[in-house]
Amino acid sequence: MTIAHTLGALGVMTASLLAAQAAQAQDNTFINPDWANSAWYIGAGVGQSRANIDEPRLRASLAANGETVTGFSKDQRDTGYKLFVGRQLNQYFAVEAGYFDLGKFDFKSTTSGNGVLNGEASFRGVNLDLLGQLPLSQRLSLLGRVGMHYTKTNTEFSGNRLLGSTNTHASERKLNAKLGLGLEYKFSEALALRGEVERYRLNDAVGNRGDADLYSISLVYKLGRPASATPAYQPVPAALPPISETMPAPVAEVKPAPAPVSEKVSFASEALFDFDQSTLKPQGKAALDQLLGQLTGMDLEVIVTVGHTDAVGSDAYNQKLSQRRAEAVKAYLVAQGVETNRVYTEGKGETQPVADNTSAAGRAKNRRVTVEVVGTRKVMR
Repeated sequence: MTIAHTLGALGVMTASLLAAQAAQAQDNTFINPDWANSAWYIGAGVGQSRANIDEPRLRASLAANGETVTGFSKDQRDTGYKLFVGRQLNQYFAVEAGYFDLGKFDFKSTTSGNGVLNGEASFRGVNLDLLGQLPLSQRLSLLGRVGMHYTKTNTEFSGNRLLGSTNTHASERKLNAKLGLGLEYKFSEALALRGEVERYRLNDAVGNRGDADLYSISLVYKLGRPASATPAYQPVPAALPPISETMPAPVAEVKPAPAPVSEKVSFASEALFDFDQSTLKPQGKAALDQLLGQLTGMDLEVIVTVGHTDAVGSDAYNQKLSQRRAEAVKAYLVAQGVETNRVYTEGKGETQPVADNTSAAGRAKNRRVTVEVVGTRKVMR
């Protein structure tokens, strides 16, 4: 399979997983950071591998045996693959184990007197890495890795100029170091795309020592994504037995009608989100949990979440930020069991200040998310 065909198959896999993610979630708001920062994940990658064939050493060996090199060609590139499984330790570090195949690399040489010496080396093994992740934004992260790999090297020689060696096939297993750099883009909390370059320190089984690089694109999928909570099942009361014809029908008790209720709560943005972010903080989730606790005994009709910002930044950016924050609040409420069709969102940006934007205190008051709850409360006798 050529690398073009392999990348095409990887693109189909990406499209399929993205479609599954779109069907599973109504929006792209990240609402499970605690899970995402401690989840297991799997992945697969493909790309181009490059190795350095030591031409000067081979020429010198032939010359030492009285040969004059008349031609030398080498193929130092091939397609490489890798499969891996990892565990996210926190937002910044993960441990990753994998299997890789860097492909095959060969050379062909000719000498005076119709001499021929050909060689081929292949590398495959397993690795264990510590992966560092530096978030550049909510979706984009810089990657760095350091680790060890245990690699089996197969080296084969053919031709009529074998330099006096009867060992035409050599094999060696060796533990060496590896390094890597790359970028990761998160399509969702569960699915990401990586682009990386990794350097493997290698031995070629006949005394040469060098490096091989793998330039790869990988898909990463995190396992065990939490499902949205659903409202608890409310059993329907059994029907009352028919009233006896010999007994007078009881007088129906007139109960007061439930009282309509409208409650509006305003949260400071800093209480729910980090600066310029739309991912709920743990203390923000706790504040929303407290609000949900206050709704006990209410027949909920609708909840409206509205995001607001201060006047720092462009109108367009503030509008989008306020909408994302309102959507994040909705996503969390739905995950806690509120029916999604009862929650509406709106972003007001900087259009409805409640204080003067020229002072720090005023701007802090304008950065807020309001949650309005409309329903009826049961009236106690």
